Amino acid sequence: MLELLYATGIRASELVDLNIQDINVHTGMLNCKNGKSERLIPVYPAAINAISEYIVRVRKLIITPDGGQALFTNLNGRRLTRQGFWKIVKGYAEKAGIVKEITPHTLRHSFALHLLENGAELKDIQMMLGHADISSTQVYVHLLNDHFKKVYNSCHPRAKLG
Repeated sequence: MLELLYATGIRASELVDLNIQDINVHTGMLNCKNGKSERLIPVYPAAINAISEYIVRVRKLIITPDGGQALFTNLNGRRLTRQGFWKIVKGYAEKAGIVKEITPHTLRHSFALHLLENGAELKDIQMMLGHADISSTQVYVHLLNDHFKKVYNSCHPRAKLG
């Protein structure tokens, strides 16, 4: 779940709403539906491998008839809830010794910021995130600018002279 969230930047609510047929492990594409809108998002191979392994080794052991087509289920075999996923994220953050506040949305922000840092176009990020308005996506440009300013100020020898 964490790998897929970071790979695609989908919202936690979109993650728990995924059905098994929404991920195509052969093409490496995720079909994400959110209300009336729908978008196709590429998924990198490591995330596809993680999902494939989950489907083959874990999901089939816990799915129950009322779990239906849900991709992610809880231990009772029912569709995982947003709150259940939130607890999973918190648990992994704690296990990793991360003291900073980590939420499912943190992975969404990381997805967008890392794409932007590596040259992705803002319009492409907007489409993958499912933002209706580009102004929602432009927040990441400001975060990136702040990051670059901090790096510059701490690393450039003349900037340190103050």
